[in-house]
Amino acid sequence: MSQEEVAGQREEGKGAVRLRRAERRQMAMVVQCPDDLVGSEHEVRMVAAVVARLDLSGFQTAIRAREGMAGRDATDPELLVSLWLYGCVRGIGSARELARRCEESAPFRWLCGGVTVNHRLLSDFRTDHEAALDELFTQLLASLVDKGLVKVSRMSQDGVRIRVSAGASSFRREERLQSLLEQAREQVEQLRQQLESPAQMAGVSARKKAARKRAAKEKQERLESAIQQLPELKQKREQAASRAGQGKCGQKLREKELRVSTSDAEARRMKMPNGGYNPAVNVQLASDTASRAILGVAVSNEGSDSAHLSEPMREQVEQRTKGKIQQHLLDGGYLRMEDLERAHQQDVELFVPPKPARTQQNRGQELEPKAKDSEAVKAWKDRMRSEEGKQIYKERASTSETVNAELRTCRGLTQITVRGLGKIKCVALWCALAYNVMHLGSAWLQT
Repeated sequence: MSQEEVAGQREEGKGAVRLRRAERRQMAMVVQCPDDLVGSEHEVRMVAAVVARLDLSGFQTAIRAREGMAGRDATDPELLVSLWLYGCVRGIGSARELARRCEESAPFRWLCGGVTVNHRLLSDFRTDHEAALDELFTQLLASLVDKGLVKVSRMSQDGVRIRVSAGASSFRREERLQSLLEQAREQVEQLRQQLESPAQMAGVSARKKAARKRAAKEKQERLESAIQQLPELKQKREQAASRAGQGKCGQKLREKELRVSTSDAEARRMKMPNGGYNPAVNVQLASDTASRAILGVAVSNEGSDSAHLSEPMREQVEQRTKGKIQQHLLDGGYLRMEDLERAHQQDVELFVPPKPARTQQNRGQELEPKAKDSEAVKAWKDRMRSEEGKQIYKERASTSETVNAELRTCRGLTQITVRGLGKIKCVALWCALAYNVMHLGSAWLQT
């Protein structure tokens, strides 16, 4: 503002504009400890308190830093577990993003308490402790059941297909896979000869040599893993063709060429919610209809939910909680008559809608009793026709669909960047743990 304008404003009875401006070079003495970074009611304190009460000895077995031995101290597993749990609570699914938050975000800096972490440490810890992580999930779930916060009598199960990092163009036929494997083996041998030649490796650091060797070896291992998937896929193709019969559909299945991804051999092309087909995995989740806690987690590369996925999940939940499933709610894609028979033998009531009749004239009569129906099928039809059964089955959508939606939108279960079903299961377990801690952690701490 010019002096003339200031003078004009003063003549009109208005003073000059006064503003608070940033002064970034002003020195200040701040007396603060990390505990002052977050408020007393902040959710990160609840996460840390829950982790502090859990047994994390399973994460310590692989630590080589021991009393009386030289070497750097290992990072406390309690800190790493807390970081990943709170990261999933905040919807973070990347180790690099989590490492960045540990430098810039006050809640994560509060968790670290001055301990530095990097993305490689976080990434390795996330997927290197599958057994300990599975036991941690069981430990928390069993405690929630013991304190009456979670019930297991009525369970809802649903699958959610999650996109993986494999590209659509990475799927190759068997002949091409064999050719690529031969090339990879030749490359590994040529690289070995180069590394043994001082003239060719002059000026190349040991770190770069190790990186080249590791990359070539990993490529060869991925191709070998892809080829190992072919026998299983051929068996499934034959079973599908046998069920389809000798008609055109069965013949088409027998002539179908099998393809496996060279970047993630255990990934499969699946139909996604948008109607397209992408490399993905099928994450199965079981939830308690009363508390909506997640009771079980499984990861499969089966594109169809009907591929005998209900009974293994029921067994997993009963093993984790030591409880008995009495009612099992499933989506229509899970319906298999053999599963109805097995559940009836185990005194489990399956609530699953029938598949639509093939002909228009039979639509709406799928639950009508027939003379050839077994006792299990008769009991299932009676349940699904009754008003009580209809009201019970409504709980499936209100439970499983909301759990799936929250995991995908808020808890980091988005596109997965790790490879292999084992590592993908670790990611799903972290997200499920964060979900249970977020919803039931406070109540668990108060009991």
